[in-house]
Amino acid sequence: MNPDKKVIIDGLLEKVNASPYVLVVDYTGMTVPQFSELRNRLNAAGAECHVAKNTYVKKALAEAGRPDIGDSLVGQTAFITGEAEVFAAAKAIKNFEKEFKKPEMKVGILGDAVLDADKLKAIADIPSREAILSQLLATILEPSTRIARVIQKKFNPDADSKKDEAEESTEAAEAPAAEAPAAEAAAEPVAEAAAEPAAEA
Repeated sequence: MNPDKKVIIDGLLEKVNASPYVLVVDYTGMTVPQFSELRNRLNAAGAECHVAKNTYVKKALAEAGRPDIGDSLVGQTAFITGEAEVFAAAKAIKNFEKEFKKPEMKVGILGDAVLDADKLKAIADIPSREAILSQLLATILEPSTRIARVIQKKFNPDADSKKDEAEESTEAAEAPAAEAPAAEAAAEPVAEAAAEPAAEA
């Protein structure tokens, strides 16, 4: 094997072995600034975008013992690896494609599983590990919050009583204002009745 070729394949093999996933995209039609922007967004997601000959990538994947995706390694392809979660990388690609209509997701390898474009887009919609942990923590703490309310009610029953008294005081203060128009309306016929005899005299 050509020494230069071996150096390139060994470099690709190192990246593949260090990553739990490999995503392949078709970047046909992308401009240099767009490709640079894609790389920046992937870097922010803990991933890297690489461009190499398809035959080199195929060789590196084979040496790493990864599934054969040679049928998808055609045309202008780039492959993405990373040491972080695949969700963030897939989401970055999906959002970029939505914005610029490229690159096109082709195929991915997650562990020993081969994922098509639809499955990769579905993965992009899965919340990150941090988001899942946050939701889980909220679920775990929710019963504790209920227990705290029960304990507070048991050992501080006056809190609810004071709350009820405050509400009753508010309602009582509002009641005279609401009844005033009715009282005025009732007084009007009396005034009219008193005025009529005076008119007849």
